[in-house]
Amino acid sequence: MLQSETRIEGIVLDEGLVVTLAELTQLCGSSGRTLQLMVGEGLLRPQAGAAPGEWRFDGVAVQRARRALRLRHDLELNLSGTALALDLLDELEALRRRIHALEHQLGGLS
Repeated sequence: MLQSETRIEGIVLDEGLVVTLAELTQLCGSSGRTLQLMVGEGLLRPQAGAAPGEWRFDGVAVQRARRALRLRHDLELNLSGTALALDLLDELEALRRRIHALEHQLGGLS
């Protein structure tokens, strides 16, 4: 009997991490051009630098880029659709955090 093997890979990212565009392309497995288009669309915001060679991205941007690329691939979205999906996911996460905080406050009152 053949057993299928499931392989899960991950990258542990520190929010204090700062990477260049070239490093971001390696971490995301994407082209520099795609990531430049994401910056142009507002999906990613470099922390510093005026030109692509000077851009610096933090750990949160790395996570956002990887998530955007997964959405594009899995759902076959264009950049505008990806931006909308990311905004909605961010809003959903913020609402969940808010609900959790409110539930915690209400639980402390009783």
